[in-house]
Amino acid sequence: MVDTQGAPPFAKLRSPRNRTLRRCATEAAHFACPDWQTDIPFLEAQLHNRILCADTFAVLPRLPAQFVDLLILDPPYNLTKNYNGNVFRERTGAEYSEWFASLLALLKPTLKPTASIYVCSDWQTSLLIAPLLKQHFQLRNRVTWAREKGRGASANWKSVAEDIWFCTHGSRFHFDVNAVKLRKKVRAPYRAGGCPKDWSEDGTGKFRLTHPSNVWTDLTVPFWSMAENTDHPTQKPEKLLAKLLLASSRAGDMVFDPFLGSGTTAVVAKKLGRSFLGIELDPEYCSWGEQRVSLATAGAPIQGYSGGVFWERNP
Repeated sequence: MVDTQGAPPFAKLRSPRNRTLRRCATEAAHFACPDWQTDIPFLEAQLHNRILCADTFAVLPRLPAQFVDLLILDPPYNLTKNYNGNVFRERTGAEYSEWFASLLALLKPTLKPTASIYVCSDWQTSLLIAPLLKQHFQLRNRVTWAREKGRGASANWKSVAEDIWFCTHGSRFHFDVNAVKLRKKVRAPYRAGGCPKDWSEDGTGKFRLTHPSNVWTDLTVPFWSMAENTDHPTQKPEKLLAKLLLASSRAGDMVFDPFLGSGTTAVVAKKLGRSFLGIELDPEYCSWGEQRVSLATAGAPIQGYSGGVFWERNP
């Protein structure tokens, strides 16, 4: 799966205004004895609001059946990527499909019959995982979101978007469209009888609340001046996770992220009043997630989301 060749990131020089979360290596020491070094099954009561420092494939067989309401799955894409010294290496399409199929087989028993699933991917990996998701679940949509970052190419289009596959375990599931309305600027403010038609106006301008589409251009990848930023190479924005959690879970539901990374899913779950379980292999990433969760409180702000709606651009 993941090898450990490759040097860890070197120390970075940062400006005084850089808000990137920092922890020294010694603060991850209490994760030195990973939670997967035993075969004892977990009880569901042990898993609420917890980050496990573990190999996901080792832990999944120990988890209880049907305890997850919402699965957020952000596995390594089929790219060579260094995660703090743990290197996931690109495979052949057949090899990656086999790896992903084995992951789904372990995850599926943990899901409630009414569970929803969101799977992150890039466009190339999507070609491999979509048939497998359709085989195991009810595949309902593909969300495409713009990262606003990407390297230019001399003979191709710059890739600045990623996919999120929306699936459900069965035909019964929760989806709250009113919780994820988007506040969009009105560019053609039509009136009927002298009154605004389907739009409102306040001190910030003219706007309307729209139903969310499957193309998201209102996100900002975390960067150095944002308090949520870490040095994780593929960190997702809190605003993105908030959309998924608000749409497809209720207060108190269990949200499971088996590739937690720097802890964004756990942080957003805490802010929105959901329970969470996260699994992450790297002790330093676990310590980042633990610190971020400790700083989060129920109802705390999420950049780009306020007043019960998502803003077209982060204020």
